[in-house]
Amino acid sequence: MTDGVRSQAFDAAAAHYAESRPSYPPALLDFVAACLGRPLAGARVADVGAGTGIATALLREHGAEVIAVEPGAAMAAQLRRALPDVPLVRGDGNALPLADASCDLVTYAQSWQWTDTARSVPEARRVVRAGGALAVWWNTTAFGVPWLRAQHERIARHCGVAPRPVTRPDDAQAIRLAGLTGLRVARRLLPWGRAVPLGTHLANVGSRSALLVLEPAARRAFLDAERERLRADFPDGVVEERYVVDVLVAGEL
Repeated sequence: MTDGVRSQAFDAAAAHYAESRPSYPPALLDFVAACLGRPLAGARVADVGAGTGIATALLREHGAEVIAVEPGAAMAAQLRRALPDVPLVRGDGNALPLADASCDLVTYAQSWQWTDTARSVPEARRVVRAGGALAVWWNTTAFGVPWLRAQHERIARHCGVAPRPVTRPDDAQAIRLAGLTGLRVARRLLPWGRAVPLGTHLANVGSRSALLVLEPAARRAFLDAERERLRADFPDGVVEERYVVDVLVAGEL
């Protein structure tokens, strides 16, 4: 299964994505602003791979002047519905539809991995003004929580993919894996969580690319079995999701 097919699968589940995907903790944008060396208020920001606008909304709440860049039609429609006054352009990080030196900050929330960094890094450097930055981040599973690690392994087995290692890469490895070697990069790991109804949690799980590319019957079978397992662990029907945001900010582009 190619990354292109997996990334495009999100468009088919845009409504579920908008309803169930988690946001991010306040400490995330505090860290990004500190790395940028200025408040986000008034900053010109391009949120690339903006999806349904989860990070876009947070950036705007911090006073940033945000333009959203999104390749998927259904995702873009969800974003426009939620944030009708945010400028939105169709495109992706490999060929940004933005002018040279037009942004103080370019962000990728959950979307950097779908780019070709041989193209997306030069594109970010082209678009960012002197003194600006590129920030990429992901909500990652808190593997130190036993039930989440077990769930991750069940998903991997069902989808026929290798589970991710429990040990996180160190800073040097993370920078290399993100294709940011040679840039001045700061990294931070930010634990956080949320409590959601079981149905929301299952919709969130079902919106992951590994499950989205399965046949509908195979996806439903997994989610039905998962519902029964989690009812035993969370009898009140409220699931305590735990995450670690992994954020890298590259400055002096």
